[in-house]
Amino acid sequence: MEILATLLQVLAQTLEIYSLVLIIRVLLSWFPVDWSNPVLSTVSSITDPYLNIFRGIIPPLGGLDLSAILAFIALSLLQQLLTSSSVAVYNSSFSYYN
Repeated sequence: MEILATLLQVLAQTLEIYSLVLIIRVLLSWFPVDWSNPVLSTVSSITDPYLNIFRGIIPPLGGLDLSAILAFIALSLLQQLLTSSSVAVYNSSFSYYN
């Protein structure tokens, strides 16, 4: 059971890293940048498919892309779910052995 708890923690940490990359992407969208740069192109290719899901739900309003807010909320909820599940699995395996 500890392996499952560790896996859930790793997934939660991965989502935290993805959140940071997503923040970078959103901040870069506020400035004129050259997206042909390999680093920026990679950031865009990693984050745009996820953001496009929410762009289909909330279209841009007056030039503002509010879909990123919904994307961050969904990512945060999933991260919290994984973290709490990891704690629950770890606690249940700990109480099983005691």
